[in-house]
Amino acid sequence: MSPQDPNNIYRETRIKKAESLREMGINPYPYHFEKTHEARELETRYQHLEKGEETENQVRVAGRIMSLRNNGMFIDLHDTSGKIQIFSHKSALPEPQLALLKLLDIGDMIGITGLVRRTPRGELTINAQHIDVLCKSLLPLPEKYHGLSDVEIRYRQRYLDLIVNPESRKTLRLRSQIITALRQYLVKKGFIEVETPMLQSIPGGAAARPFITHHNALDMDLYMRIAPELYLKRLVVGGLSEKVFELNRVFRNEGISTRHNPEFTILEFYQAYADYNDLMTFTEDLVSHVAKQVLGTCVITYDGKEINLSGPWPRKPMSELVKEATGIDFLTIESLEEAQKAAQSVGIDADRFLTWGHVVEEVFAERVESTLIQPTHVIDYPLDISPLAKVHRDNPRLTERFESFVNSWELVNAFSELTDPLEQRKRFEAQTKEREMGDDEAQRMDQDFLTALEYGLPPTGGWGMGVDRFIMLLTDSPSIRDVIAFPTLRSRG
Repeated sequence: MSPQDPNNIYRETRIKKAESLREMGINPYPYHFEKTHEARELETRYQHLEKGEETENQVRVAGRIMSLRNNGMFIDLHDTSGKIQIFSHKSALPEPQLALLKLLDIGDMIGITGLVRRTPRGELTINAQHIDVLCKSLLPLPEKYHGLSDVEIRYRQRYLDLIVNPESRKTLRLRSQIITALRQYLVKKGFIEVETPMLQSIPGGAAARPFITHHNALDMDLYMRIAPELYLKRLVVGGLSEKVFELNRVFRNEGISTRHNPEFTILEFYQAYADYNDLMTFTEDLVSHVAKQVLGTCVITYDGKEINLSGPWPRKPMSELVKEATGIDFLTIESLEEAQKAAQSVGIDADRFLTWGHVVEEVFAERVESTLIQPTHVIDYPLDISPLAKVHRDNPRLTERFESFVNSWELVNAFSELTDPLEQRKRFEAQTKEREMGDDEAQRMDQDFLTALEYGLPPTGGWGMGVDRFIMLLTDSPSIRDVIAFPTLRSRG
């Protein structure tokens, strides 16, 4: 039976109570209530009030009823800051108000005008002088223990999760604080925040499959962006600023897991005259600063593991990490076929990959990633898998690219940006061939971006962070769905 089913007796009973309120001249859905205090504010203000002490201080509070005891004599009222107890007694309430109590249910929202006191047992309480119905709830809240753990309720009906689960409220409030701290840090460092298109005619800036839609008036297909990168670099070309960033959503038509949601938040910035060495230091400073500001410490615990986010973090080439884990030095291997055989020798099937670099990346993913618990910069990625990064100064098979791993997750991806327009064209052409051979995540040719590069992009460092994963780490959340208010879910039925 669905909550809105007309045969739902609980809902029908509450609808009748709403009608009874109207018969009493009370609007169960009024327009306004003027609060004077929140629960936490009262707890702080009256923390020195002695047991049994009463005051003549009148306050007005509002919130949701989460407990009704003794026929409404005692009400636990929750607002966004916490809980306050309400004492409703005939000594202070007129008869119509006492009748009103009988029409209240758990879940209703009410306003209370009354006097502050502390009970003999020590609980801060408001002696109600007047009760205002602010919203009559027609549906009962889920049972306490089932409601807190049912995944369907928690993710599909996030509002119920937030009502009954204080940890969920805490996590999403921390999310807001973390995003604010990221934004403030960049602004303080001289970056300006910009906005680039969500709908793009050519999706680029990442290796991912896009979502496609159609614009009727223009009669053209458009793509939800997979990254803002190519547009942000256009802004640096144009001289809008030497430092730009965007903190917003991207969309990737990929699988769903505890670390992947098709719609997620990314932070990308581009800094002229910087390279990937500068950005590694920047990453350490940014991450440790935000952790300390929001949590008060750089040492966090995730899934029982203690992780120290303080810098400096180790900087280890991908090829060295693979060699340590497998004994294979891929830098001595020239051909794709040899690389595939080497991967096969350690139990990794790499026959489906089209380049040497993709094989190296697969071996790294299978044998190394899970070991990178403490923060680590994995540097010097193969050129084959880094079409937008500058060639490494010391090895033409590699690029000046790094990914920062924490708890075995890729948290940051950054590189010295490729600024040579002719080289970038060659990279795009190579990516086009890979697409023709079946790699639907390969980059597409973007002629306008190439034109922008031909006007001149200064030496630039580019950087991107998966914000949701960062929030997972700082809130010790096991799933990305816990830190996104409304995650993407499979359709019911």
